[in-house]
Formats: sequence, structure tokens, C-alpha cells
Amino acid sequence: MPASPSFIVAIPARYGSTRLPAKPLRAIGGVPMVVRVAQRALQAGASQVVVAVDDRRIAHALAGQGVDVCMTRPDHASGSDRLAECAARYGWPDDAIVVNLQGDEPFAPVAGIREVARALAEDDAPVATLATPIAEAHELFDPNVVKLARTAQGRALYFSRAPLPWARDAFAKGREALPPDVPFLRHIGIYAYRAGFLARYTGLPRTPLEQAESLEQLRVLEHGFPIAVRLTPEPFPPGIDTEADLERAERWLAGRA
Repeated sequence: MPASPSFIVAIPARYGSTRLPAKPLRAIGGVPMVVRVAQRALQAGASQVVVAVDDRRIAHALAGQGVDVCMTRPDHASGSDRLAECAARYGWPDDAIVVNLQGDEPFAPVAGIREVARALAEDDAPVATLATPIAEAHELFDPNVVKLARTAQGRALYFSRAPLPWARDAFAKGREALPPDVPFLRHIGIYAYRAGFLARYTGLPRTPLEQAESLEQLRVLEHGFPIAVRLTPEPFPPGIDTEADLERAERWLAGRA
């Protein structure tokens, strides 16, 4: 496998989560979640790790971790907007690869972080992301699972919360099992951007499909920009959004000890 390209990891970490208050500071195995995410980014070999925060309590938790902390405005609508502010502050070159690693992904596999950076380096698209095959019918029909279809060249055709693609003949007979010859893919919410595209993207108007599906990545496609998609080399454990997720993460971590 070729060497990983040079890349930056930027981690948006917002204090004011509604479903899980103070989420970045919630401990998993005694370690704040945001610290675990930063450690994953460092282990992946990022040339720089920046945590984009909106509260000094998060910055304090990251002291001594070997990462940069970028204090950003509290009124950003999305993590991408927060990262665009960081890109402007640090003056990253337009062609720099910036991996957007979510602040609630404490167990993101190192191989996956490297793979999304490599996907962007090997494509002239301004954005790259990852996917994984869907094996179970309940996943395909779950609107909380984002599906995608891609071209033969590995670029995104569409993202949807609806079942995608619709296997007409197979589903006419039943929906309990998935036909084996259809490329059902689940989207994994890790992105790599060209730094110069971050500011451009956040300046794009919101689009009808983006608003209908509540999927920000559709704004990129609707405005005519390609997104490179690669399969993740390792599974991504679910992110942490609720108290139940925290409990599950503690059990998962204890099982690996």
C-alpha cells in the first residue's frame, strides 16, 4: 500500500450538545471523549491536529495532549463552518488535505483516517469520504442510516436516508433479506477536504435536496462538485450521541481491556 499523504486532522468539538450536554468532556474509561478523538488523530500520523472548540473548558481538557486548540465562534451552524474558520486562521494552503474527524468518534480506526486522506490525494475532487457495505435489511430501511450510491470511478452519485438503490424485483418479493448482487453502501461520516474548498463550501447556499434529506453533503453535489468515495479498511464503531451510547462505549472499552 502506498504511503499516506501528508494531512491535517481538524476536530470540531461543540460544548452545547442538546442530547448529551458537555459531550466533548464526557469521560470514557476515565478519559474525556475529545481527548480520545485527538489521540486517534495523532496515532494516524497527521502532520497537525487542530481541535476547533467553542468553550475554554474543552481547551483546558486538551492541555498537554500535543494538539492545537482553535477557539472558534459559538454561533457556527455546522462543524464544517467551524473548520473553515480554523483554515482561515492557520492559513493552510489551498491544496492541503484536511480530515474532518467528528468530536464524538473516540474509537475511529486509524486506518480509516488515513484512508480518507489517501482517497482525496488520489482524486482531483475537493471532498472525499468513506462507506462500508450494508449486509442487513434493517440497516437499509433505517432512515438514521445514510446510504449512498457511487459511480464505477468511485465518486458519489447520491446520498439518502431512504433505501438506496431500490432493488425493484427483489423487494417486490420481500424485504426481509438483501439481494447479494446489489452494492448497498452505508455512509461513514468522516470527510477529507481541500483546505481551499472549506471556505467555498461554507459560502454555498443551502440546497433543496440538502434540506429535504437533512444531509449537508448533498450541498456539495447539488452545486456540481464531486465527492470521492472509498470503502473503509476497518469498521467504524458508532459515534456517541446519548447516555446509552456512553454506556455502550464503556462496555466496548472494558471488553478490549
